[in-house]
Amino acid sequence: MSALIKNPFNHDLPAADTPLVNVQLDGQWVKVPKGLNVIEVAKRFGKFIPHYCYHPKLSIAGNCRMCLFEMGVPKLDAQRKPVLDEKGMPVISWLPRPQIACATQATEGMAIKTSSALTTDCQEGVTEFLLINHPLDCPICDQAGECRLQEYSYDFGKGRSRFVEQKVKKPKRVELGPRIMLDDERCILCSRCIRFAREIAKQDVIGFVNRGSYSTLTVYPDRPFDSNYSLNTVDICPVGALTSKDFRFQMRVWFLRETKSICTSCATGCNVIIGSRENVVYRLTPRVNEEVNSHWMCDQGRLNFHYIHSKKRVVEPASHLNGSLFPLEWNEAVRTVAQRLKEFSPRQIAFLVSARLSCEELYLVKKLIELLGKGEEIFSEVVPRKGVADSLLRSEDLNPNTLGTVCLGIGKRGEKLAELQEKIRTKEIKCLFAIHENPEECGIPEDLLSSLSFYVWQGLIPGSAIHTAHILLAGASFAEKSGTMINVAGRLQKLHKAILCPGRAREDWRILRDLLLVAGYKDKFFEEIAQVYTEMSKEIEAFGGISWIDIGDQGIDLSQKFKV
Repeated sequence: MSALIKNPFNHDLPAADTPLVNVQLDGQWVKVPKGLNVIEVAKRFGKFIPHYCYHPKLSIAGNCRMCLFEMGVPKLDAQRKPVLDEKGMPVISWLPRPQIACATQATEGMAIKTSSALTTDCQEGVTEFLLINHPLDCPICDQAGECRLQEYSYDFGKGRSRFVEQKVKKPKRVELGPRIMLDDERCILCSRCIRFAREIAKQDVIGFVNRGSYSTLTVYPDRPFDSNYSLNTVDICPVGALTSKDFRFQMRVWFLRETKSICTSCATGCNVIIGSRENVVYRLTPRVNEEVNSHWMCDQGRLNFHYIHSKKRVVEPASHLNGSLFPLEWNEAVRTVAQRLKEFSPRQIAFLVSARLSCEELYLVKKLIELLGKGEEIFSEVVPRKGVADSLLRSEDLNPNTLGTVCLGIGKRGEKLAELQEKIRTKEIKCLFAIHENPEECGIPEDLLSSLSFYVWQGLIPGSAIHTAHILLAGASFAEKSGTMINVAGRLQKLHKAILCPGRAREDWRILRDLLLVAGYKDKFFEEIAQVYTEMSKEIEAFGGISWIDIGDQGIDLSQKFKV
């Protein structure tokens, strides 16, 4: 999508003006929108109908048959009118054959049994058929712990097999694309991946060949599934047929600690779950938010977390002295930076700020600028990042919190970078504080950086000219901190801390808070990030009236305040 478009995948939801119909669900009459499929009808009232091929964002295939249910229709009299009981509701006539819930839509007077003897028998039969040729390799399968077939075998299976013939052998370790691996013996032919590739990714290259027990999933010759959304098929595969090369055999899913957060690879801000264990991030998976990313996320964002554990990362505060790097204690590093910043006049100081910082961190940067400026303007600029947008989720703005910098009034998003370079050249600016940005990558050459009287760098992975920095402050990645960001559509969303910072690195808001305190800020002491947000919401109009708790897991729409 152009990330400004709301609900780009909601073709399954009934319109607001859809008429309601009476449906009997397991003996109880309920009202549901006309045309809603039976799986969703049951779901709305806490009933579960098992299914494999059905997905709410894909077209109906109806080929797994796991969602068979017992269906009834109103009994008609001689005039073809429904026969009513003493309560005025239709008398039900039950059909002799089960129906598939995914392709059956709610109509007036319909009756549904989700757990009758017929339904249970159908579920057991389908499960038994699916297991006939399925390999019993759960101990080594990446999907173990998240496998629908595994779960349904326990809930709906017979607990024993009557099959004594040899299982059909199919291809294993097949590359469907640069990021996807296929084990065809595990495939249950649900066709979810085929429909996703055709309908969502718009790359119709996956299909079935052969017939019966020998049906095989494959890609067209010389046409790999290399879509930037290919890894979504791993998420929606109900078994372990499709696996991610990046996550394959890395960690058992039941060991992972799951943390709700957002993707920071572009301005869309897809909702994600961070899977981590023992302070190591192993994967990012999409989290459902119909207002942002529906059920999906792009592969670029999904795989953009390995830098967190880079060996090049700065993990402790340090100073450069005579060409060598010396570690510092945090108290000493903060005191040195604060004291040196106060030695310069406001016009001699510049802040190079990243739009990858949270709103709370930007707020503290703003307070630091105001404190040092003492009523005078201090030069500040935000580094822009532009990419190529697609028709789904990828935004051309690769900064996740550009609108956060707008509402906090920091920088001009690249318009003043040439001016900054010139002011350093003419010695108008003698002190530079770069926060999660490498100036040499923004067009400021190494010779100009080395000419600065004081250069502070705060971030994760330094650039080639890091040796010109006088003080290095080790900051935190998106997975190591909490806070808020505003996406390109004007939605305020939360980051949540999933792992601890490595070494002696610290969350950036704590570094900035300590700098403020040492520099003389006496208005407020912040112990938690929520306190920073609360103070910011009192001062910044865009956040006014919205508490930390109000934001929730799905975020809050602020688009009217930004006119996006």
